[in-house]
Formats: sequence, C-alpha cells, structure tokens
Amino acid sequence: MRIDTQVSTGQVLGWVGGHLMKYRWQVAGAIVALFIAAGAWLVLGQGIKLAVDKGFIENNPAILNKAVAGVLIICLIASIATYFRFYLMSFLGERISADIRNEVFSHLLTLSPSFFAKTRTGEVISRFTSDTTVIQTVVGSSVSMAVRSVVTFTGAIILMAVTSPVLTLCVLLAVPAVLLPLRVLAPRVRKYAKESQDKIADLGAHVDQSLHEITTVQAFNAQLTEQQHFDRRVHHALNAAKRRIHFRSQLIGAIMLISLAAITLIAWVGARQVFANAMSMGELSAFLFYAVLAGGSVATISEVIGDVQRGVGASERLLQLLHTPPSIQSGTQPLLMDTCKPPAIYFDNIFFAYPENPPLFKGLSLTIQSGEKVALVGPSGAGKTSLFQLLLRFYEPQQGRINIGSQSIAHVRLTDLRNTIAIVTQEPVIFAASAEENIAYGKPSASTEEIKKAAEAAYADEFIMQLESGYQTQLGERGVRLSGGQRQRIAIARAILADRPILLLDEATSALDARSERMVQQALNRLMEGRTTIVIAHRLATVQHADRIVVMEKGTITSSGTHAELLKSDTLYREYAELQLLS
Repeated sequence: MRIDTQVSTGQVLGWVGGHLMKYRWQVAGAIVALFIAAGAWLVLGQGIKLAVDKGFIENNPAILNKAVAGVLIICLIASIATYFRFYLMSFLGERISADIRNEVFSHLLTLSPSFFAKTRTGEVISRFTSDTTVIQTVVGSSVSMAVRSVVTFTGAIILMAVTSPVLTLCVLLAVPAVLLPLRVLAPRVRKYAKESQDKIADLGAHVDQSLHEITTVQAFNAQLTEQQHFDRRVHHALNAAKRRIHFRSQLIGAIMLISLAAITLIAWVGARQVFANAMSMGELSAFLFYAVLAGGSVATISEVIGDVQRGVGASERLLQLLHTPPSIQSGTQPLLMDTCKPPAIYFDNIFFAYPENPPLFKGLSLTIQSGEKVALVGPSGAGKTSLFQLLLRFYEPQQGRINIGSQSIAHVRLTDLRNTIAIVTQEPVIFAASAEENIAYGKPSASTEEIKKAAEAAYADEFIMQLESGYQTQLGERGVRLSGGQRQRIAIARAILADRPILLLDEATSALDARSERMVQQALNRLMEGRTTIVIAHRLATVQHADRIVVMEKGTITSSGTHAELLKSDTLYREYAELQLLS
C-alpha cells in the first residue's frame, strides 16, 4: 500500500528545520566554522596575488617568504574550521536521524491495526532505514557542502568584481547558462529519487514477508517462486535507480561543461587584458583562483543537489507517515472502576463492518454481567474475535455503543481501557526477548518473584527452568525456540501477571497437549475467579462450565444459555456437541 497523504516541499523544509532548531548552538557553531573556512580560502586568493606581483614579478624573496608563510597560516585556520564544520554537521545528521526515527516510531505505535492491515511492515521498515539514512547524509554532509559552496561562490564573485569588473561581468553572463540545467533536470532527479526509494521499500516488504514465513516457503518448495518475485522487484528498483542516476549524471556533466568552458573563455579574456596592461599578472592569477573557486562551488552544488532532492523525497515519505492520522482517537475520561467487583460489559445495538468488507454486525446487542464467565461459540467468521477487537478499540463500530460499567469506551482514555483488559490469543505473541521480559510485558515493574509465581500458575516455570539460562533465556524471534504449547503458557503467564479485571481468552488452550491443557485449564479457572471473562472456544469441552454460552453465526447471536440448556434448544450447538463431545 502507498500512503497517499500529500505534503509540500515547504512542510518538509519546516519539519527538518524544526528538528535542527532544537540544536541551534551546534548549528550556529557549524555556520561560524563554515564562514571561517570559506573566508580563509577567499583570503588565500589575495595571498596568491601578493606572491605573484610582489614576489615573482618584482623578484623579492622576502615578500615571497612572507606570502608563503601567510598561505600556510590560512591553510591551518581553514583546516581547523573545516574539522569543526564537518564534526558538528555530521553529529547533527546522526542526531536528527535518531530524532526522526523516534518521532516516526512513536507515531506508528498510535496507529490502529487497520493501518497495518493495509500497509506492509517491510515498507514501513524501509522508511526507518533507507529514508532516515538519506536524511542523515543530506543534513550531515550535503547541506553543509551546499551552504559552503554558496558562501564561497558569493565571496568569490565579490572579490572578482573588486579585481576586474569586466571579467566579473563575463562570469555573471555565464551564470544563467549554469543554472539552466538545474532548472530543467533537478525536478526530474527529485521525482526519480522518490520513485527509487519507493521501489526499495517494496523490496524490503518482500524480504520481510518471505523471511518471516520461511517455514511455509520451504514447506511448499516455493524458493524459486520467491526468488523470481524478488528478482522482479530488484529489476524494478534498478530501473528506477538508473533513471535517477541518468538525470543526475546529465545534471553534473552539463554544469561541469558549462563551468569549464566559461572559465577557459574568461582566462583568455584576462590574458588579453594583461597583454594590454589593463591588469597585472597577480590580479589575473587571483581572479582565476576565484573563478576556479566559484566554478568548483557551482559544480559542488550541482553534485549535492541530487542528494538534496533524494533527501527531500525521503523526508516527504516520512512526513506522509507522520501525517497519517490515527483512526482511533483516545477519549478524555478516566475509567471509573469499582474496586470491590469487576465491571459489566455492554454491547448495545452494534453495527460494524471492516474496511472494504460487507457488514458483519447489524444491530448486535450483548450484556455480560459483573464477574460473569461468558463463552462465545460458533463457526469461523461468526464475529467472535471481532467483539474482542471492538472491546479493545482496535476498530470502531459504525453505530452503537460499547460500555464498561456505565461509561462508553469511546469516551474513556485508551490507556485506562486497555489497562483493564488482559488477553490471551489463539496465536500467542512472543517477542525476541528473554522469558522474563515476555512474561513481564504487561507489567514491567513486576519483581522476579512475581514473574516466577505467574509462570508457576501457568505451568510454565518447569520448562523455563530447563532452558539454558532459565528466565534470562532469549526466546528468539516470535518465540521460535519454543513449542506451540510453551508459547501459549508464556502468554497465559503474562495475562496472570497483568492481573486485570477483564479477561479475554481466544481459545487459550488450543496448542496444548491433554496433560498441559488440564493443568493450564486449572490455572485459567483460578485466573477467571473474580473477573469478567469472555472466552472464544472452538472446543466445547473447555467451556461446558461457563456461566453462559453465546452461540453466534454470521454476525448475529442465535441463542444463549448454559451447556445443558443449549443442548436442548439450539440445533447448531447440539451439532457441535455431537461432533466434539460424543465422537
């Protein structure tokens, strides 16, 4: 998916400039160093003039010696100033790149799952890596080179005018010819730079997808297919890069040709003025030195303009990401909780459809009393998990209201709402961290003793202690080092430790063997005590003793009651029971 939020160049410059202003003293130091270095090189021209006219022409070794000493001092000053300029600008590039990464990541954490359902993770990762690296290069190097070149060019033009107004007029006549390629080719460089970045993002998205699902790729012997898809994307990225390089090379070559031709013609005119005694050899030498400085400055500007255009393109992409508004806005009210009992939950006349999908709920209503244990059963696609998504405000209903107690969750602070709910999903999420960090994810302040007790309650302590480093063992990306049942017990321990008054269980024992399931079910039974619990179950054996079982089909509630009541009154439930419990 491409993010279509439009941003202007002015917004990009204002955004990057705002980050720079946070480090105004470093920026000021870099600017001072830049002017000192540029000024030193400009003064060097006067040293050349003195050395030629007073040293060589007048055959005066003393003057020549002083001129050489002066040149060496100027070179020393310029070198020291260049060090500070380079250091400060490189630091600013790294610092701003880090700030932008933090800003973008912080914003991404506020976006709802609907955004990530439409945007590939690899594309977002590319914006963190390649785009921020481009900005780092532009701020840390290209911008300072461009500013230095502008200052040098301006100073050189002024000193050229003082030395020879006639030759300076010739230079100024050549400037429009130099600027013409910038006017014509720079926009194309920027266009193809952005296209190239997009293709690299597409490439990253494909790598992310293929490597994360490597077991499926290899199980179906799809390596060749994936390689072909990757080759095609590499080809597209290379073609975009070739177009960018083509126009950037044209830009550099055109400016160099015009600049060198102009300097050659100006040198010819200057030599004729020396022959006519209209200027001295030293003045011509100084003038040509300044002309070379000016020409080199223009060439540098033309060279870095491509980097700057790439930086603007990369900044546009990041700013588009930052301008993507969260589809779920936090309420402002604190969630008022009765500490003596868990809250009731009300789904009132809910109408809901996922983006670009037909309606799922059409006026669904469901009340879950305080401390009640309600099981949701029904075929896939009935809407069971969607109720969890709506309760957690990952999505918003188009109509209707969801209350916790007497408060609408749309008016409650998101942090308060989600701090009230613990969830264990059918596909447990394990982070690439230690077992201890995974269990403590919902309660980072938990002590080691609390973490261990939660693991014991989830029957996870035994296998954790058998790992090479116990609770400090790194579990690998997505818990690759654990079995399915072990991952589920880690997730259950996390929910136990979080100790929240509302518990959501999405077939939380599905990946366990019979023995582990029995033990974990006992732990869950203890966990559910004193909590309002909603359980999604595909296996009826796990929910026979729920306070109430709600049967759902195609987004509607067809019936509800106890296990015994539904066996008598509900055909769909009785079919499930006969298939699972009586087989």
